Amino acid sequence: MMKIAVLVSGNGSNLQAIIDAKVSGQIVGVISNKADAFALQRAEQAGIATAVIEHKDYPDRVSFDAVMHQKLLDWEVDLVILAGFMRILSPIFVNRWQGKMLNIHPSLLPNYKGMHTHQRVLNSGEVFHGCTVHFVTAELDAGPALAQSVLKVAQHDTAQSLAERIHQLEHFIYPLVVDWLCQGTLQYQTDGHVTFRGQALQRPIQFSQF
Repeated sequence: MMKIAVLVSGNGSNLQAIIDAKVSGQIVGVISNKADAFALQRAEQAGIATAVIEHKDYPDRVSFDAVMHQKLLDWEVDLVILAGFMRILSPIFVNRWQGKMLNIHPSLLPNYKGMHTHQRVLNSGEVFHGCTVHFVTAELDAGPALAQSVLKVAQHDTAQSLAERIHQLEHFIYPLVVDWLCQGTLQYQTDGHVTFRGQALQRPIQFSQF
């Protein structure tokens, strides 16, 4: 069974969704860079080990990441899930976990990388919006996209309402992709390509919510 660690900084609703989905892997630990993150309480209630590694205790990103890396090794982790982890990871750390680390981004990548995606989508007049689960690479929000969930932007939508609607999509799609990886349905190949059910994944698998 694949061993999973989840990195968090805040509320942890995606962590909760993965816990509730009872994915094929086992969540062996949750790491937070903030001692007051509610996600830690969610983990403890589920009987999952937790660790607080505060970034402000370290002189730079690389030394902070090195301590996290060692903790993941201690837990014998196979897959790292970023769930609202609000730190940019060093290239050294990312390369060590290449093909073994997932993130979810609140846009239809490659569009709207970075922050404030919902307001930017509204400003642009886009008809469709969504979220993307992708492998993490050293380039921000640029790793292979695995799956996307798409919704139609409503006339009355605000950045807040879009954020809430996208969160619901995240809670569906993230556990699904994690489960696919744990079962071997999705696989990262050594050449950086991804296969889904044995076939090369040419584009992210899409789910439409309209």
